[in-house]
Amino acid sequence: MNTAPETAPDGAAPTGPAAASAPTSAAGSSGGKVRVAVVFGGRSGEHPVSCATAAGVLRAIDRDRYDVLPIGITRAGEWVLVADDPTLLEGGRAEISAADAQVLVPLGERAGGLVVAEPGQVPQALGSVDVVLPLLHGPFGEDGTLQGLLEMAGVRYVGSGVLASAAGMDKHYMKVILAGHGLPVGPYTVITPRTWRTDRARALDAAASLGFPVFVKPARAGSSLGISKVDRPEDLEAAVAEAQRHDPKVIVEAGIDGREIECAVLEGHGDDAPRTSVPGEIVLHGPASGFYDYETKYLDTAPLTMAAPAELPEDVAAQVRALAADAFDALGCEGLARVDFFYDGRRVIINEVNTMPGFTPFSMYPLLWEKTGLSYPALIDELIQLALERDAGLR
Repeated sequence: MNTAPETAPDGAAPTGPAAASAPTSAAGSSGGKVRVAVVFGGRSGEHPVSCATAAGVLRAIDRDRYDVLPIGITRAGEWVLVADDPTLLEGGRAEISAADAQVLVPLGERAGGLVVAEPGQVPQALGSVDVVLPLLHGPFGEDGTLQGLLEMAGVRYVGSGVLASAAGMDKHYMKVILAGHGLPVGPYTVITPRTWRTDRARALDAAASLGFPVFVKPARAGSSLGISKVDRPEDLEAAVAEAQRHDPKVIVEAGIDGREIECAVLEGHGDDAPRTSVPGEIVLHGPASGFYDYETKYLDTAPLTMAAPAELPEDVAAQVRALAADAFDALGCEGLARVDFFYDGRRVIINEVNTMPGFTPFSMYPLLWEKTGLSYPALIDELIQLALERDAGLR
């Protein structure tokens, strides 16, 4: 397995398995291997994206070191055992269907591990799990709900906790927290369901006051689902209706004419500071929508180029990395995050913080770490080790 260099770029802390101390609290429940439950699918519109992420992880995870338990969540919220076959999860259109064997998650630190329940049979113990790798995107998975369940079950897991996950998912409160820490965010307004019902004209005026174009987004969705670029006031209502198909709460952001820059962040070990990757850039070549939408991200990537590292002046690249680490700390993130920016030639502005970014081998997050010196399999290993080092419960 490849590992990162002993000294990461720009003086970052060492990365890779060599930097991780052996976890003292992991059960090593399967012949000395750490047992990892890989959880994916879920109830959100990003269900197929989650499955694609899981396919990449299942292919790359070190089977000599980890005993892997694939668990899918259907769109109805059922937890089921899934065949350990990445080919069934690829293509951007995979769907987890209910199977005979459902997985039950007993709550409490003494609950004794997962249980399989099959129709007409006595429930059978599936065994304990040392760590959960939650690969869900969007609501009901990435937004703190799954993290809260795992906290109640006393199970360690990869990634941010309840608050950081919830704040990272909600673009409104994410911007409130970042601005409260003095970090740069763009102009925006929020349309709540009550405001839309009781004072629609005021909501539309607030959106129009940002100037055109604006981007109308579901406040708590990812993968560019439900987003519209609006160039005229008369198109605002339809764009809000489209966003509300995914979330009743809508955020409207001023369009920023700038380059789209992304930076990957990885938690430090112990009290070490967060580590940051080289910045990358999303370069679009005329997609039909005019912006980085769901189709361009996952289905028709021809108009898309991911440049890593991005061609930026050294001082700007350093500023991007510093702001990415600051945003990670401001939200209280753990494990991993991807911070997205706009750079207009003068200013670096934070657009979003994604606490469970796309994680296929072709996604920007692992690509950025590969360009920084940490391979995809080593990155998976590093995230699991970080989760095992953490205490369960309040931290």
